[in-house]
Amino acid sequence: MINNRVTDVFFDLDHTLWDFDRNSALTFTKIFELNNIDVDIEDFLSFYEPINLHYWKLYREERIDKQSLRFGRLNDAFLQVGKKVDEGTIFKLSEDYITYLTTHNFLFENTHEVLSYLKINYNLHIITNGFEEVQNRKLIKSNINHFFKTVTNSEIVGVKKPNPKIFNYALEKAQTTVETSVMIGDNYEADILGAQNVGMDVILVSVNGDNKNGVKQVTKLMELKKYL
Repeated sequence: MINNRVTDVFFDLDHTLWDFDRNSALTFTKIFELNNIDVDIEDFLSFYEPINLHYWKLYREERIDKQSLRFGRLNDAFLQVGKKVDEGTIFKLSEDYITYLTTHNFLFENTHEVLSYLKINYNLHIITNGFEEVQNRKLIKSNINHFFKTVTNSEIVGVKKPNPKIFNYALEKAQTTVETSVMIGDNYEADILGAQNVGMDVILVSVNGDNKNGVKQVTKLMELKKYL
């Protein structure tokens, strides 16, 4: 169980509450149609999704910038799928992707119900590494922004999870302490180890149920009720 002193619950957004893979797939379908890109979407995504995760790891580690992430993940995916796409089109696709991504806002099952349940007894917050111009739109368009007392974005702080600075910034912004806070997220390195390193309690959201060194975990959001 989580200790009974917890007053503040911090969530990651993408892959934890907001169904990134589903919304991203719908966005690619849209922008490929707009730009006359003839490629099988399932084949493309089978390459793109692991490439995207790799680029986000590089981005978290401050090894690439935002523009390199946006261009590189698309360029590499097209190379892998064997589709020749010129540089200008890739740049346009990268911009279109950001533009259209928040036209799809599927959340994971029972997100609203769980947030409504938690908000009765806890202050809720977001800590995200996502791009600021996109993350705020996601919260608003998926109609969950009103649940959260604070939103901490890595672009504002200047560092990304798992850097301790972003967690300390979020705690200070929320006017709370590590002893009374818990972090919930899907990424073991960024969310779980990052929060643990500043002394926060943690819950891993793992759809595969992979055990990570005895960390408290759930396979779906409704299971949070057994901890909170």
